[in-house]
Amino acid sequence: MISNDSSFIPVAKPWLDESEALAAQRVILSGWVTQGSEVNKFENEFAAYVGANYACAVSSCTTALHLALLAVGVKQGDEVITVSQSYIATANSIRYCAAIPVFVDVCSITHNIDVDKIESVINSKTRAILCVHQVGMPCDLQAIIPLAKSYGLPVIEDAACAIGSEILWDGEWDKIGKPHGDIACFSFHPRKVVTTGDGGMITTNNSEWDKQFRLWRQHGMSIPDTVRHHSTEVVFESYPVMGYNYRMTDIQAAIGREQLKKLPVMLEKRRHLADRYSKQLIHINDIRLPHQPAWARSNWQSYPVTLSSSKLQRTVMQMLRDQNIATRRGVMCAHREKALGLDERYEWRCEGFYAGCKCNPGSCEKLQNSEYLQDHQVILPLYHQMTESVQDVVIQSFDVCIASSHKSMVATSS
Repeated sequence: MISNDSSFIPVAKPWLDESEALAAQRVILSGWVTQGSEVNKFENEFAAYVGANYACAVSSCTTALHLALLAVGVKQGDEVITVSQSYIATANSIRYCAAIPVFVDVCSITHNIDVDKIESVINSKTRAILCVHQVGMPCDLQAIIPLAKSYGLPVIEDAACAIGSEILWDGEWDKIGKPHGDIACFSFHPRKVVTTGDGGMITTNNSEWDKQFRLWRQHGMSIPDTVRHHSTEVVFESYPVMGYNYRMTDIQAAIGREQLKKLPVMLEKRRHLADRYSKQLIHINDIRLPHQPAWARSNWQSYPVTLSSSKLQRTVMQMLRDQNIATRRGVMCAHREKALGLDERYEWRCEGFYAGCKCNPGSCEKLQNSEYLQDHQVILPLYHQMTESVQDVVIQSFDVCIASSHKSMVATSS
């Protein structure tokens, strides 16, 4: 959220400056602005950063998830286990394959998929597990991957928010995207830590899947236009499979390369700010701060605070907005949206579906933690350019708003 008011504190703000502008200018003046050498360089640099054998740039994380699901063989009528509490793109990518999202609840402490509930929904229709590193906090891959392997299921990581996040793996800190599962998918939307305006990346160690991604992202064209362009002989392409227009441009990739250079500095600053929030908000009663397991290092793409009452959420958010401080509510639940066919049970499943769960439109008895977090969380401002003095304004204002809202609720109830 951006405002021209200099006193306005946005919830997020991309860190873009002259270096990205010059990179974009260089590409624009080169005459080649579509997918080309800059994309190739960005892919190589990204793969090296996360520790993956392959990285394929695409137009968004949504398209990355779609191609990842297709690569592992998800097709019409299949079921994919995931969470409802995620941006709707997670569920939509499954539906693009004409498959069915099977939602399990999130853990009340980590806010990521509850691993203990996965096995109960695995059946003959299950084709994959799509786990989400919610707002940059790594989910428990150490538990998810062995379970998936025991059933022969591929694991796709929705790492949209998790560039730079790390997980402790065999005694070493590994980047999310290595990949520890089969495929990881990232977003470069302006809300994310690294941005290219929009865009996505798919990482894998499977060379055949990587070749498939590259074929699909460019309409299924057998010969990339870069090859045709540089060839001294006439070349005719063919289209052996149906593909998609899921390409990234060289302008975006040039910006992404500059952003990747800044990432270590951005991570250090965001972790510092998150630590300050945790230390200075801990005294406030009736709120719960985010939990980072000992085996995880978040990039702190967002800092969500859980309130004790859902009645406080909108009130506190509006009070902060009146003071020129932007916030966001807790991460949405896809099963509550009409786009997921909340009146049509066959559009999605919950973990209790086959046991006769009575899911009402917009509510599901088996997804209580997911719904609770959407209704009780407030995401506070956090971005690289945020100074400690600006953060102190947010902290002090949030503290006052919470106290004032509590007094108002008590007065109303009495």
